[in-house]
Amino acid sequence: MKMKLKTPALIAAVALIGLTACDPYPQGDPYNTRARTGAMTGALIGGAIGATSNSSTRPLATLAGAAVGAAVGGGIGASLDRQAAELQAATSGNIGVVNAGSHLVVTMPQDLLFATDSASVRPDLQNDLRAVAGNLRQYPNSNVEIIGHTDSTGDAGYNRQLSQRRASAVASVLMASGVPSNRLQTIGRGEDAPIASNLTPEGRAQNRRVEILIRPYQ
Repeated sequence: MKMKLKTPALIAAVALIGLTACDPYPQGDPYNTRARTGAMTGALIGGAIGATSNSSTRPLATLAGAAVGAAVGGGIGASLDRQAAELQAATSGNIGVVNAGSHLVVTMPQDLLFATDSASVRPDLQNDLRAVAGNLRQYPNSNVEIIGHTDSTGDAGYNRQLSQRRASAVASVLMASGVPSNRLQTIGRGEDAPIASNLTPEGRAQNRRVEILIRPYQ
């Protein structure tokens, strides 16, 4: 009696198990976790795409899609880890770099970048931005969002405008350092996306920030 695979999803799951069991990344590799996560996600997406083929070729298409998706996803995850490590090494301790899995988040406190109520980047902090620009030139296959944030002090409309001007000021430094303008998008969020309480000075200081989101091409 022949055994039939009930769904293409089952095939994708089997492919995913096989891929994770034959993990090509050594356990001692600091990039292993992100790369493996990317491979697993890519395998599921690739398997799902393969499952949309016609019924006669669906099983092979699902397996092939899972394998290709895993390779692509794993490569992106490992590349993001390398880029994050290089960014952290090239910038000062004032800059935060986090690998969010599908993109990098570079966080720069506005209190260090700008004087109060100013949208002019302090000259002594432009070195960090130039280091970020150098990294972006080294990894050209990504789009970059520059997002300004404020705390809730003052008028919300004014805060949004100030955050937009500050995001644009950061973009100007990156462009002057060789990053093409068509890779950059600036957004002023004002006080709409706090990461801490606005009820304390410490929380407000955390909320005043510029975030640079680096999104690799998929």
